[in-house]
Amino acid sequence: MTAMDSFTSPVLTIDVDGQVATLWLDRPEARNAMGPDMWADLPRAAHVLGEEPDLRALVIAARGPHFSVGLDLKSMGGALTGGGEGRPRSQASKARRTRDEVKRLQDSITAVERLPFPVIAAVHGYCIGGGVDLIAACDIRLASADAVFSVREAKIAIVADLGSLQRLPRIISSGHLAELAFTGKDIGAARAREIGLVNDVYDDHAALMTAAYELADEIAHNSPVAVQGTKAVLAANDGRTVAEGLDFVAVWNAGALESDDLVEAMTAFMEKRSPVFKGH
Repeated sequence: MTAMDSFTSPVLTIDVDGQVATLWLDRPEARNAMGPDMWADLPRAAHVLGEEPDLRALVIAARGPHFSVGLDLKSMGGALTGGGEGRPRSQASKARRTRDEVKRLQDSITAVERLPFPVIAAVHGYCIGGGVDLIAACDIRLASADAVFSVREAKIAIVADLGSLQRLPRIISSGHLAELAFTGKDIGAARAREIGLVNDVYDDHAALMTAAYELADEIAHNSPVAVQGTKAVLAANDGRTVAEGLDFVAVWNAGALESDDLVEAMTAFMEKRSPVFKGH
């Protein structure tokens, strides 16, 4: 039994079909609000998924009518303001406690971003606040026609601090992000596709999930050496000039071009058959 087989959580579920896994947000009775269990278990789930050598793609989706309504303010509000048991005596201690808690939640989202294989977010219903933080850490976003997105924090007197303001500029333009973040407004799936927040929109949840799995399967049939290398090179572009990025990929491929997958690709081409990649 692997660590993934033994993973349990009251708010997350992992399913695996061949080389594609699904991480389900599984607290439908609370519209997948992100409470203490979510923030504790999301990095655990990412760890066990990342350690599974046969996985080639991950779909993140949600049970129930909504992807996520974001932070569970009832259960998390005190922690984010430095409250709770053992209240610190000084303002400086209170501020430090708040910072530490925010950093812990940030790390939970970042654990998804750091997965070595591509991650596809399949969004339906509400995707608000922390839900947007989560999908911004994914590589690809798809939505059903009923999806509603909101960088909601300004409406509740918070500066969004779990990654939307840092990751969305790589996904949508600065003007669109400013509009969403300053207003906290809701946008529908069609508008999300228009501004590039999602790649495509599907009629309903069933069609969305079919499309997500078809995309994941298409990725999984490629060489994981190449796909995961591509993800690493794309991530390495951040903060680098074009010249520096070119140097990085040249060094990367100096090792990666020695893979068995490349030999298999060339052999399959010559034999006029589909390649079977092993990830070596």
